[in-house]
Amino acid sequence: MSGTRREVPNDPGRRERILDAALDVIAENGVHRTTHRRIATRAGVPLGSLTYYFDGIDDLLAQAFARLADTMSRFYRRTVQRARTLAEAEAAVVELICGPGYATKRDMTLIFEMYAYANHNAAVAATTRAWAHRSRESLALHFTPGASRALDALIEGWPMHRAFDDAPLDRELVAATVHAIVAAAQDESGEPRS
Repeated sequence: MSGTRREVPNDPGRRERILDAALDVIAENGVHRTTHRRIATRAGVPLGSLTYYFDGIDDLLAQAFARLADTMSRFYRRTVQRARTLAEAEAAVVELICGPGYATKRDMTLIFEMYAYANHNAAVAATTRAWAHRSRESLALHFTPGASRALDALIEGWPMHRAFDDAPLDRELVAATVHAIVAAAQDESGEPRS
């Protein structure tokens, strides 16, 4: 007979389910009220499973935030990557800012929690830096480095403001702002517009 019980997991999706449950608990309660017990209950796993997969609550939270950043980065890249022209790339940026798929209310709650926790946790701070780098790399598929940095700030910042505003974003204003940033950065770089 090959393999030990440790080599053959009886619940192969358990680790990911725990991470997803951790994000749910954080979104509902905040990092400060997230506990092993709440996560285990939400994931439907024995409490001991958390210590099997993670080296304490800080490790679990760091890995959960890394999962969030990775999921959002992949969505961000797919959205930008589909654009074939500069105008389509600008429209993709507007969709990231205004559309329903990216930076949902839940996402924004988790992002606020992640940024606050990053001030006290080096692993989460590294995750946030890597996420910003990945975002700018995605934007660089179509835009200059300067435009990519400015657009990423808009994509991060405007949804934060939207989270607290009573009115929806003005899509035309967002599109005009995106276009102005791209045009100014392209003009300064001397690169031709596609």
